[in-house]
Amino acid sequence: MIIVDTALAARLEANNPVRVAIVGGGYMARCIALQIVTAIRGMRLVAIANRTIAKAEQAFNEAGIDEVRRVSSVVELENAIASHHYAVTDDASLVCEAGGIDAVIEATGHVEFGTQVSYRALVNGKHVVLLSAEVDATVGPILKTYADRAGVVLTYTDGDEPGVGMNLYRFLDSIGYKPVLMGQMKGFLDRYRNPDTQREFAAKYAQNPKVLASFADGSKLALEAAIMGNATGFVPSVRGMRGYPCAHVNDMVAQFKPEDFANGGLVDYSLGAAPHTGAFVICFNDHPAKRKLMAYLKMGDGPLHMFYTPYHLPPWQIPHSVARAVLFNDATITPRGAPVCDTVTCAKRDLKAGERLDGVGGFTGYGLVERYEICQKESLLPIAISLDCTLVRDVKKDQPITYADVQLPADRLCDRLRDEQARRFPVEASAG
Repeated sequence: MIIVDTALAARLEANNPVRVAIVGGGYMARCIALQIVTAIRGMRLVAIANRTIAKAEQAFNEAGIDEVRRVSSVVELENAIASHHYAVTDDASLVCEAGGIDAVIEATGHVEFGTQVSYRALVNGKHVVLLSAEVDATVGPILKTYADRAGVVLTYTDGDEPGVGMNLYRFLDSIGYKPVLMGQMKGFLDRYRNPDTQREFAAKYAQNPKVLASFADGSKLALEAAIMGNATGFVPSVRGMRGYPCAHVNDMVAQFKPEDFANGGLVDYSLGAAPHTGAFVICFNDHPAKRKLMAYLKMGDGPLHMFYTPYHLPPWQIPHSVARAVLFNDATITPRGAPVCDTVTCAKRDLKAGERLDGVGGFTGYGLVERYEICQKESLLPIAISLDCTLVRDVKKDQPITYADVQLPADRLCDRLRDEQARRFPVEASAG
């Protein structure tokens, strides 16, 4: 979105920066803070909320901001913003409610807390940019209805694969090439990885081993595929997608024929393919002259063509999603209506009644993407929702876990919104 730089430059010239707050103080949140503070003209990071307030201060400090103001009320936060002080708080509700904030970046990765933050920010008329795939994949469609009512944007971020893929999708659609498959390049997949197996690697790069386990075991892949599907109407051809081992992502085209998309588009992934990172879209155009030109331009003989972006830089690109939402009311990627994809929790090992499930990237389960109507009909437990659920019966390794297999934690907003989502979008409305 090249127009974003011009629009932000105008806001800088007018001394009217886009004002954004971050909820979260982990590695990615600190990287986002670093980028906004040091590189993004026409945008100001006014506040960071994190339950450990010292981590919020650390995020500002690492971005070169030494003086921050601790606030504990909406009035204090609004006064800090008005006086051009950077603010930190351990109460995320403040950034959701205070004036002087245009958008909230939700970057915690915790489904219940992230849902609470997103919901509260939306109903208070703030744009919400999600870095939490757990929230978007699980309650994104119903949160989108609240965003629409408030006249604001709910969007997942540019820089992560769903946003990168949607940029390609919109470009291709705009030039008359029909997108038929969206996916990402997956370098490695082992469904049974857990925080212990990833601990050494995590320590090397100062990251959370549970987050890295969610990458390795495919749970993040499942969540992101659901986000892609709910934004496009694309679905997996089988539970968990097929995944295509290949030398280069361009080789994916040879795996498909146009008739494979007769019933609609698909989400899937390449495995081990160069350039090893990023997102891709396969599109269709059967015009003879255009096929000839595409072959000349080294884009293949068609009618299926591969387009890919060989990088994804979430903390560097998320400010573009903020700017698009605030300045143009444009979502990078958002649910289009009724969900068509959801996720499934499968046991990583034999599990016993009484065990507590530890969610995305944990020791107990991994996530697979599935069609929404199947998840609803079989009452399958989404991987993000599984966090802190208690098993009421034994579950064998690799067996899908259902709602009947667990006791949900009490009084979670994410569960209430899931119920509302199911009522608003009954299976019949999303089937087909």
